[in-house]
Amino acid sequence: MGRSSTRGEGTRPRGRHDGDGTGDMDGRAGRAGHGRRQPSAPEKGGDGRQGPNRRTRRAAKGGKRRVLRWVAVVLALLILGTGGAGYVYYKHLNGNIRKEDLTLGDKDMADHKANAAGQTPLNILLIGSDARDSTANQKLGGAKETFGGTPLADVQMLLHLSADRSNISVVSMPRDTMLKMPKCTDPDSGKVYAASTVDVQTNESLGRGGPGCTVAAWYELTGITIDHFMMIDFAGVVSMADAVGGVPVCVDANVYSHTSDGKGSGLKLEEGTTSVKGKQALQWLRTRYGFEDNTDLGRTKAQHQYLNSMVRELRKGTKLTDPGKLMNLAEAATSALTVDKGLDTVKKLYDLAEELKKAPTDRITMTTMPNVYGTGRNAGRVYPKAEEAEQVFRMIREDIPLDGKASKRKTPVTKDTAAPAAEIAVTVRNATGTDALGPAEGRASTVEATLTEAGFTRAAVDSQNVEGAARTGILYPSADLEADAQAVAKALGIPVSQVKKSTDASGIVLAVGADWREDGAYPAKDTEKTPTSANPLNGADEKACMHVNPGFTW
Repeated sequence: MGRSSTRGEGTRPRGRHDGDGTGDMDGRAGRAGHGRRQPSAPEKGGDGRQGPNRRTRRAAKGGKRRVLRWVAVVLALLILGTGGAGYVYYKHLNGNIRKEDLTLGDKDMADHKANAAGQTPLNILLIGSDARDSTANQKLGGAKETFGGTPLADVQMLLHLSADRSNISVVSMPRDTMLKMPKCTDPDSGKVYAASTVDVQTNESLGRGGPGCTVAAWYELTGITIDHFMMIDFAGVVSMADAVGGVPVCVDANVYSHTSDGKGSGLKLEEGTTSVKGKQALQWLRTRYGFEDNTDLGRTKAQHQYLNSMVRELRKGTKLTDPGKLMNLAEAATSALTVDKGLDTVKKLYDLAEELKKAPTDRITMTTMPNVYGTGRNAGRVYPKAEEAEQVFRMIREDIPLDGKASKRKTPVTKDTAAPAAEIAVTVRNATGTDALGPAEGRASTVEATLTEAGFTRAAVDSQNVEGAARTGILYPSADLEADAQAVAKALGIPVSQVKKSTDASGIVLAVGADWREDGAYPAKDTEKTPTSANPLNGADEKACMHVNPGFTW
């Protein structure tokens, strides 16, 4: 069925009540028509037999709640591999899964650059949609004009699995982020959504053709190649929380998420650690009024703490031991999933889960895109914090762990023999410019002179290309030049890990980055740290505790 929306670009979202009565501002301005209709869970499996658990199906169809239920299901399915919950239901579960195109944008995503061992990373965009397309959801509140409207991508998390499978990094983009939308084409109706000329709230991407447009918007902003997406549209978190048997969460004061005018999730906890499940777990994941500054940023931190805690509980291996519970969980999860066509079977989901399980809990890092608040008509909305957000995106693009630890496998030096220095041609360019600073004068010439003194007499400056790079790097186009490129790195003290094969280079290219603006030896660092503004949280941190807003204590 086609999707329709007359939401205007740049219109300021109106306030509405969340499903739990929370009066959030969540970008539903200009909504018109019925929008995209979400299919209900199938009554029968792919093999034509009645599904094994009617109560679970009824819960998936009639007990739908707001967007944040998706998180527990996704982490369980991905990190723990619960997608393979019994071959007997294989066809049935496959029939539950909805599939859509990976990207609806007009730009092809770049190929991954393999590490020295030939491995490539995996990037999965996790999307939580906010739809009011069922009676159950409509009973939970919200303005009537939003009923049946176009869903919003209210939760967006990019999960990055490193090429060597040693670590996982997660970056959340707040739903209030303002950005330029790419051109997207609805695969069902053929409607073309032109690229926006003004900033649009990121959660509106879902209404521009589906999750493939959310993928395209991420690529437009970050340059990160996305391999898969998984979208959850309501069902599963409560049943998952019950199956787990409780997830420990912590608050630094008594909290009650409730206001006199009906806002709040209803979460009520005493100071300290409480094991939450079912409805209470859902309240935790949805709480905005009561944590931090009562914004989506605080809610994102609470989600990160819950997810890390849930993963720790599940990885203890003592929770989901009942086959019946596993089947019910698999039923709910697959009924709630929409994925790209590269993840269209339980087997593929299970294989992905097996890859993700290789990263230990203490190498999982949850972060939020560094951001700043807007002003004027966009007050209360957020924008990427220029240099620091780009640093996080670049670390993902370059497969640098966000936990600041070195990768498990060092980049090996090739066994091939480099040519004599005097025979190695090197193009040097000045890439020291940043958003705040222009290129440092004379840097390419200075480094070229250093190379010449070291015997690389065929070094030359490319004065036409001054595109900025945060970190100094050396590119080479083919395997026969790898040893030569590494010889250049060794001569300048540049880590071999910063030498990359790239089809964009026609020869050996040395880009002197913003990390080498000053004269002297290259200031090499073993690891790079994530900016503190990203609020990194380690998956093994059992002391994390949410700060309660003083106005919501009891």
